Amino acid sequence: MQAKKRYLILLSAGACLSLLFYLGFELPPARRGRHERGGGGRRPWEDRTDTEEYNVHISPRQKRDVNTSVYRGRRCRMESCFDHSLCQKNGFKVYVYPQQKGEKISESYQNILASIESSRFYTSDPGQACLFILSLDTLDRDQLSPQYVHNLKTKIQSLPLWNDGRNHLIFNLYSGTWPDYTEDLGFDIGQAMLAKASISTENFRPNFDVSIPLFSKDHARTGGDRGFLKYNTIPPFRKYMLVFKGKRYLTGIGSDTRNALYHVHNAEDVVLLTTCKHGKDWKKHKDARCDKDNAEYDKYDYKEMLHNSTFCLVPRGRRLGSFRFLEALQAACVPVMLSNGWELPFSEIIDWKTAAVIGDERLLLQIPTTVRSIHQDKILSLRQQTQFLWEAYFSSVEKIVLTTLEIIQDRVLEQGSRSPLMWNSHPGGLFALPQYSSYLGDFPFYYATLGIRPYPKFTAVIHAVSPLVSQSQPILKLLVSVAKSQYCAQIIVLWNSDKPLPAKHRWPATSVPVIVIEGENKVMSSRFLPYDTIVTDAVLSLDEDTVLSTTEVDFAFTVWQSFPERIVGYPARSHFWDGNKERWGYTSKWTNDYSMVLTGAAIYHRYYHFLYTHFLPVSLKAMVDQLANCEDILMNFLVSAVTKLPPIKVTQKKQYKETMMGQSSRASRWADPDHFAQRQTCMNKFASWFGAMPLVHSQMRLDPVLFKDQVSILRKKYRDIERL
Repeated sequence: MQAKKRYLILLSAGACLSLLFYLGFELPPARRGRHERGGGGRRPWEDRTDTEEYNVHISPRQKRDVNTSVYRGRRCRMESCFDHSLCQKNGFKVYVYPQQKGEKISESYQNILASIESSRFYTSDPGQACLFILSLDTLDRDQLSPQYVHNLKTKIQSLPLWNDGRNHLIFNLYSGTWPDYTEDLGFDIGQAMLAKASISTENFRPNFDVSIPLFSKDHARTGGDRGFLKYNTIPPFRKYMLVFKGKRYLTGIGSDTRNALYHVHNAEDVVLLTTCKHGKDWKKHKDARCDKDNAEYDKYDYKEMLHNSTFCLVPRGRRLGSFRFLEALQAACVPVMLSNGWELPFSEIIDWKTAAVIGDERLLLQIPTTVRSIHQDKILSLRQQTQFLWEAYFSSVEKIVLTTLEIIQDRVLEQGSRSPLMWNSHPGGLFALPQYSSYLGDFPFYYATLGIRPYPKFTAVIHAVSPLVSQSQPILKLLVSVAKSQYCAQIIVLWNSDKPLPAKHRWPATSVPVIVIEGENKVMSSRFLPYDTIVTDAVLSLDEDTVLSTTEVDFAFTVWQSFPERIVGYPARSHFWDGNKERWGYTSKWTNDYSMVLTGAAIYHRYYHFLYTHFLPVSLKAMVDQLANCEDILMNFLVSAVTKLPPIKVTQKKQYKETMMGQSSRASRWADPDHFAQRQTCMNKFASWFGAMPLVHSQMRLDPVLFKDQVSILRKKYRDIERL
């Protein structure tokens, strides 16, 4: 009897399931993809989405299709969906598709493409490319946005180089729309990588996608403003402990956290303000707390709060990412993240625990207690790291794009990838090129961290442009003086003269090796090539007509050993802003203020030869070579951009050039009236490429102990300097 009952039950259950299947009903998936969450607020076109007109729900089938098609290549990794062979022949080169007629491109996407095309990675030849970038605007995939590009699926599939997205990188800031804000882009990305804002940890493909920050259309393309931490306040406390000011969503995704912020707000040191006043129909949907919230919201100025708070709350909005994130970083306001499931920007390389507090939306009420418990030493460290990360990777669209490309390049060139220390300490991964060396001790920035000192010898590189016609020429005197230095390991003469190389017997006999190298193409930039013959950390760069004694060389090198990341030398120049002409000016006036030390008599680390050659764009070096001028200015721009510090001038001397040089020499260009005008032009061209003026003014001059003091000359170590 019981067997019969069991049979009837099974038969009934089978009939029900058959009926459900016939009617087309589908069970919801066991696990849905996390929806992308919003930033500091919705954009203007999203204001419509709180109205009943758009308050509709998609069917379970559509939800399942969205979640399974967000990335068809969900399991893609560099090993399975990237063709490394394309990068082996020409290195890491990036190709941007030509822009198609009639296609609209947002300002933000134009900035991204311009940043790539002006970078050292760019190639106009797809046959040389390792990575491909679409010219079709994929940044905003919200169907309600005016920036939304229609029929993108068809347009992309028709591209001859698409190849199912293999070796392609797609940039995206917004995806999905009301009410769910899924991470669907509206087209099949195939095997392409994503550089995406507001990406969830569930949909993020490690070692394949790149999480980027959400940035506004007003974000600087190059350079960008520096961080707002002007000095380190001890103790590092500000007027407010924790602040937030933004929109409150009454219903829907992202509303829970912001609706609960009023529980934590105390109107004293914890000021968390929200407003319902957004969207056309906000009054129809406002709740009992809206009027009070709106009144409190209008009492506070957002920038004043931002710049006077120790911590800034960064809660999720409709999507996971938020504009508040970058705003907090720049303001040295330690971000307190409240966006569960958000893959933080550049998480593959950045240790966010050193610059932010990672909170939990479910533990909102504990946040004030948590931030109050953080020691003031830790707060200072967090604030300092926010400034480093902002200026290194986030202050401009160009830095965001270059960081993205450098991350991918590290994956491609696994043997030469950067270490976490390179990414998370000054000067950052963009300036520490792993192709130079895999050993941190070969870079001048990490000596203090590693507890080591540079090699105690230097290589002198003398730039020769005049033929050797007399044994009394300045270059021969200079060579002898430098060779007598106790710190000199070798001397390299870079022969950039149009005349043939002199015979070996024409050079004076010295106690150190003298190597003569034929200049590559006889151009100015060749003096900064990373020659293999330079085996020391320090390079003493000299013009052929420089006048330096052995004592001066020794003292300058001794100073450099204490500042190995900077340029140390004798001839100084300065820059200024000409308000009348609205441009940067160059001056050689004899003052106590300077911002450049010319490489005609200066010491610096040999890594800057590598950086000058491989980091700077071809356009700037071509300008230097064409003018046969400004190479010293460009090197100063580069080093100051890296270090954020001025060069160091040593003992003052008015004459560092040999006055007896013939006017037929190329050195006579100093007397050429066009020479000064060219340097003015160079200043502005260089500043334009760097996006800002990197040079830093200084009034510090380092002299030997007892220099010019009224004591016996026998008590002074560098006594010869005073006689010069």
